[in-house]
Amino acid sequence: MAIQKAQNRKLPTLIFLFWTWFQTDFIGLAREMRMSYLPPLMVYLAAGVSGFTGIIESFFVKDEIGLSAAFLAGLGFWAGLPWALKMPLGHLVDLFWRRKSMFVYVGATLMALSLLVMVGLTGYKDQMATWLPVEVWYIISVLVSPIGFVLQDVVADAMTVEAVPTVDENGSSFDEKALQRMHVTVQTLGRIAIIGGSALVAGLGAWLAKVLSYKIMYSVSLIIPVISVLGVFYGNWMLKRRCKQMPGLESAESENHLIPRETDHRLQPNWYILGGSGIFVVMTLILGFSDFLLKKEVIFLGSLGIIIYLMTNILQEMEPIKRREILGIAVIIFVFRAMPTMGAGSSWWQIDVLGFDEAFFGTLRQISAILAIAGMFALRGWMGRRPVPYLVIFLSVYSTVMILPFLGMFYGLHLWTETTFGFGAHTIAIIDTMADSPLGQVAMVPMLAWIAKEAPKHQKATYFAVMAAFTNLALSASNLGTKYLNKIFIIERGRYDELGMLMVAVTVLGLVLPVVTVILVNTAVRRAKKRNGQT
Repeated sequence: MAIQKAQNRKLPTLIFLFWTWFQTDFIGLAREMRMSYLPPLMVYLAAGVSGFTGIIESFFVKDEIGLSAAFLAGLGFWAGLPWALKMPLGHLVDLFWRRKSMFVYVGATLMALSLLVMVGLTGYKDQMATWLPVEVWYIISVLVSPIGFVLQDVVADAMTVEAVPTVDENGSSFDEKALQRMHVTVQTLGRIAIIGGSALVAGLGAWLAKVLSYKIMYSVSLIIPVISVLGVFYGNWMLKRRCKQMPGLESAESENHLIPRETDHRLQPNWYILGGSGIFVVMTLILGFSDFLLKKEVIFLGSLGIIIYLMTNILQEMEPIKRREILGIAVIIFVFRAMPTMGAGSSWWQIDVLGFDEAFFGTLRQISAILAIAGMFALRGWMGRRPVPYLVIFLSVYSTVMILPFLGMFYGLHLWTETTFGFGAHTIAIIDTMADSPLGQVAMVPMLAWIAKEAPKHQKATYFAVMAAFTNLALSASNLGTKYLNKIFIIERGRYDELGMLMVAVTVLGLVLPVVTVILVNTAVRRAKKRNGQT
């Protein structure tokens, strides 16, 4: 009887806690939305819907482009390098803030050129081949597109930093917790825009691939750069409208990071950033066109050295303990994102052996995107309360568990389940995707919120770009690691004997290295605090 009464008392408490959580993390996100967030969110949305052609590109490359899995992994390295150029681009955005729209326009133009090349390859392949080999055209398309995205992304990142006010309508400063929550909200909305765009086009793109030609699909995708341009148009219109309605608003609100003043962005050029980035570009071009065997490795190490130097230069004004903590978190995130993947061979195996087609890949992507959005809504408060090292360890363990079903299917798990329980590879893939997807973006939101919160007022784009360039360079390290593993474990079209060992290697590395890094960094930070008399 007493136990039943206790359970009856707990029930209203649980309902109250659930309702509080629902109001705070679900409804609260909509309440905290500001119209000033919309311009950068439209740029992010354009990045999300760019996945419209992702599925058909995998099939087109597999069937029509004669490039190996190792080469494609190496191509991914070169495609990731423009993200390291966020440093000088971010500084240029700070220097020419009033003309930041031009960066978006140039980026949209490059994105359109990349898509036009793919329109030509999928519709006029023979004519294109008379000018350059088909593989060269594809490489050009792959390398041009990320430059366009980087130009747009660096502006959007800076705009999300500026969108968060430091004082309320009464002129009182927000405390650290409130600022952290607002930054998490903005970055969550940014991730939702990207993933929501992906969800919108994943299923649609896969279905249209069954009824439309690849050429028409790429032609339709030319609408993508227009979305980001419209976002900038709307942002400029909104700014002019607000300034006309309240003449004193531009001066007053610029102090609150709502509207920029021209004087706020009259910075002196930082020649460390511009010069270091110039050296990086020259070195990359010289090595890129050379026959040096280890050119990718030299470029990676050189760019890593330059970025670390610029990071330490920007962080000089901070207290030593704070600087050490920021660098420690940056290293943890870098290692976590640098883990190698299985590469293109895994997709080929799923197509040839498991029988996954365009429509099913589209279904998986749509499920993944929708559940990732739901996960960000549900876990927004949890993400804001947990430190980044905790999240990295949790996600490393969770990702290891989520890769096990595919490892099992390589060794025949789907055949056993189909015989015993009546479901096979397709059902296992859907269940695994449903379990993995809600946490797919958990690491990104706190990382971006952390970078945005620490950004100096007068160098928002520069700081965000340098820190993001460091974490994005980890993706180049990931591509290099993927290339090395694909040279050790040879995966070719129709030959997947060594894929199982590749899966095991990727799983072990993805679990062990991030966890060890967190332990080492946290130990070093604690020792530094003890030496300085802090707890």
